[in-house]
Amino acid sequence: MKRTLIAVFVVFVVWTVVDFVVQGVILAPAYTTTPQLWRPLEEIKAGVMNFMVLIAAASFVLIYAWLINEKSVKTAVKYGVLYGIGMGITMAYGSYSTMPLSAGIAFWWFTGRLIEAVAAGWLIGLIVRKQRKNNWVPFGMRERGDYIKY
Repeated sequence: MKRTLIAVFVVFVVWTVVDFVVQGVILAPAYTTTPQLWRPLEEIKAGVMNFMVLIAAASFVLIYAWLINEKSVKTAVKYGVLYGIGMGITMAYGSYSTMPLSAGIAFWWFTGRLIEAVAAGWLIGLIVRKQRKNNWVPFGMRERGDYIKY
């Protein structure tokens, strides 16, 4: 459980950094061309955004930790790719289909989500491992065989 909590924190930090680079650096000029779509900077709900990213990071990590049996970096990266494609397409191009966004904004939203998910997959593959079962048996009972195997 400790590794899972560490993974949630690490994914949250990585996603926050990538979001800053994509939203605050790469897309900042593009956002100025559509000011009617965005809150003014002083009205942005940073606390809500951070909470949302934390919940998303926890969900991402817990799906891997609790539901995926084969724990490896390779499996985690595959999971990240699939998650990134699914979330990136729906968020980026779903918004593009209903809002007057440029194709460039949609592309970078998709690319950012994919980069975040693949990076997070790689990281959780390194951090979250399959838990070993405790094979502890009271002294002397293993030799006699009078213990219950689970």
